Amino acid sequence: MPADSFAACETLVRNADYDRYLSALFVPADKRAHLFALFAFNYEVAKTAESVSQPLMGQIRLQWWRDALDEIDGGRVRQHEAVTAFAETIKAYALPRPLLDGLIDAHENDLIETPFETWAEFDTYADATAGNVIRLAARIAGSGNTDAAARHAGIAYALTGLLRALPFHAAKRRLMLPLEVLRAAAVSQEQIFSGTMDEKITTLIAVSAARAREHLDSARKAKVPRAHLAALLPCSLVPLYLKSLTRRGFNPFRDITEVPVYRRQLAMLAAMMRGSI
Repeated sequence: MPADSFAACETLVRNADYDRYLSALFVPADKRAHLFALFAFNYEVAKTAESVSQPLMGQIRLQWWRDALDEIDGGRVRQHEAVTAFAETIKAYALPRPLLDGLIDAHENDLIETPFETWAEFDTYADATAGNVIRLAARIAGSGNTDAAARHAGIAYALTGLLRALPFHAAKRRLMLPLEVLRAAAVSQEQIFSGTMDEKITTLIAVSAARAREHLDSARKAKVPRAHLAALLPCSLVPLYLKSLTRRGFNPFRDITEVPVYRRQLAMLAAMMRGSI
C-alpha cells in the first residue's frame, strides 16, 4: 500500500539521512511524505558504492533503478517500498526524468577508483547529485526555478559532506576530493589513505572548506522563493560543520564533526525565519 511505503521511506530517511529528514519537517504535511519518498530514492541510489564489493555489481544496481524509472513511466511499479512511494511522488509533481537520470548517472563516479582531476569535474558531480536533490525537492515544496541556488548550495553541501566523510573513504582507499587540491597542498593520496595528519592536511581541509563557503555565499545571493526554502535547508548546516572541520587542532582521522540535533533544528528554524539559508 502507498501509505505503508511512504511510512517506510520516512523511517529510512530519519535513520539514514537525518539532515534531510529535519528539513522535510518544515513543509506542509501533505508535501512531507513526498519529500521523504524523494530522499529515500536518493539514499538508495547514493549508497550503491558502499553496498557492493565490485563496481560491476554497483553498475547493475544503478541500472535496476533506471529500469524502475522506465517502468514507472510506462505505468508499472516494482514491489519495492521506495519505488512504490516514489512512483506516486513522480506522478504528483511531474518530476523531470533528466534530473533523476542525472543523479543516477553521477553516482557511477562513486564506483570508479580514479579520483576527479579538477574542481570543475567535482562540481559537475556535486551539482548532479546534491544539486539535483535540491531541484527535485524544490519542485515538491513549491513552484518556480531554483537552478542557480541549487547548483551552488548542492556543491557546498556535497563538499562539506565529503570532507566529513574523509576518514571513512580513506579507510576504503577511496578519494572523492579532486587531485587538483591535493597537488596544491602537496598531499599524496597515500598520506590520506594512511591517515597521517600534518599541516598539509590542515591546509587541504582549509582550502576545501573555503571553497564550500564560497559556494554557500553564492547560493545565498540567489533569490529563492520562500516556498522553496525547505529544499535548501540542509545547506544551512554547512557553516556548523565547517566550523568544526576547521577548528584549531582538528584531526579528521580522529575527531568527529557531529552537530547536536537541537543546534541543527535551530539553524534550520533561523533560516526559515530570515528567509535565506
